Amino acid sequence: MGATERKASAGIADLVAATPASRDRYVDFLRAVSILVVVVGHWTIALIFWNGGVIRSTSAIGKTPGLWMATWLFQVMPVFFFVGGYANYVAYQSTLRKGGSAGAFIRSRVRRLLVRSGVLLAGWAVLQIGLHVTGTGTPTGPRIGELVLLRGVRPPGQTIPFGPLWFLGVYLVVVCISPLTVALHRRFRWWVPAIMVAGTVIADAVGFIGGHGGVRYLNAVFVFLLPHQLGHFYGDGSVDRWSRKALTAMAAIGLGGLVLLTNPWVFEAAGGDRRFEWFPGIGHYPRSLLGTDLEKVANTYPPTVCFMLVGFWLIALVLLLRPRLSRWLQRPGPWRVTILGNAWIMTLFLWHMTAYLMAILVLWPLGFGQEHEPTARWWLERPLWIVVPGAFLAGLIALFGRFETQGRR
Repeated sequence: MGATERKASAGIADLVAATPASRDRYVDFLRAVSILVVVVGHWTIALIFWNGGVIRSTSAIGKTPGLWMATWLFQVMPVFFFVGGYANYVAYQSTLRKGGSAGAFIRSRVRRLLVRSGVLLAGWAVLQIGLHVTGTGTPTGPRIGELVLLRGVRPPGQTIPFGPLWFLGVYLVVVCISPLTVALHRRFRWWVPAIMVAGTVIADAVGFIGGHGGVRYLNAVFVFLLPHQLGHFYGDGSVDRWSRKALTAMAAIGLGGLVLLTNPWVFEAAGGDRRFEWFPGIGHYPRSLLGTDLEKVANTYPPTVCFMLVGFWLIALVLLLRPRLSRWLQRPGPWRVTILGNAWIMTLFLWHMTAYLMAILVLWPLGFGQEHEPTARWWLERPLWIVVPGAFLAGLIALFGRFETQGRR
C-alpha cells in the first residue's frame, strides 16, 4: 500500500470514529447507493456501436423483453433528488443559523459542483484538442461556425462521455433555487407537492391528449422538483411521523399507478384507437423508465406521470427500509463502506463514462462489446463490462479525486 492509499485509509478510519451520534447515516447510504446504481447500470445495459470513427451506445432495455421491469426498481434519480432535498434543507438552515445568507449558501454549494465538473471539462478539452490536431476520430459536433467541437463521440451517445453533465446541470439549477423551495416548504407545506402533482397530471394531459407536446416540458420542473420538495420533509424531521401504513399506501399508489398507466386496456377503454395519437406506436405510456431509443414516446425526456409515480414508489420503499438499514449502518463495517462510497462520489459519477469509453478502446479490438443485440454472449460479457471500466475508474479517481476534496474545503 502506497503513501496515498495509507493516508486515504487513515482518513476514512478517522471519519468513522468521529461520526456524531446525531448524523443521519441513512442519507449518506442512499446517496452512495443511488450513484453506484447509475454507474453500474450505464455500464451494464449498453449496446456499443463503433462506426465511421464514431463511438456511441444505446440501451439494451428496448431490445430485451422484460428488462423494463428493472427500471421500476433501479431508476434511482427520484431517490437522489429526495436525498438532495434533505441535504439542501439541512445545509441551508445551518447557513442561516450561522448568520449566512441565501447567496452564501448558493455560492458554497455551486462552487463544490463546478470545481469537479470543471476538471472533467478541462480534461476533455485537452483530449479533444489532441484528437483535432492528430486527425483522430470523425468530427461529430456541435459546431461553432465552421468549427466542429467534438471528434470520435456523438453526444449524448447514451452518456458517452458527457451525459453526466446534463444531470449535473439540472441539479445545479435545483441547488440555486433551494432557498426558494425551502421557503415555500416552511410556509405552504403539503400544498407545494400537491401543486406539483397536479401540474404533472395537467401537463401530461394537455401534452398527450390535447396534442400540445411542448407543454410536457413543464414537467421538467414539476417532476424533478417533487422528490426534492419531499426531501425537505425529511430534512425537518416530518418523515419520522409518517406511519408505515401511510408509506405503504404511497408505495402502492406509485407501483399500482405504473401498472395501470403502462397497460393498453386502460387507454383503449378511455379513447379507443385515439390512444395511438396520444402515444404514437404503443397506445399507452412506455413501460421502461429509461429512454430506449426505439419508442416514439419516453418517460424521461421530458419526464411523465410515470416518472413521478416511480418516485412515490421508490421513496416510500426506502423510507420503509430506513429503520432496519439505519440500525445496520451503526456497525463499523457498513458505515466505513458508506463513507468510502461518498468520499469521491461526484468524481466517480462524472468520470464513470470516460472510464467506460477507455474500456471500449481496450476491449473492442479484442472482440468484446461487438454484439448489437442482447444475445447470450452479450449477457456473458456483462461482468467484464463492470470489472474493466471499474479498474479504469479507480485510476481516474486516484488522479482527479483530490479536486473533490478541494471542492469540499
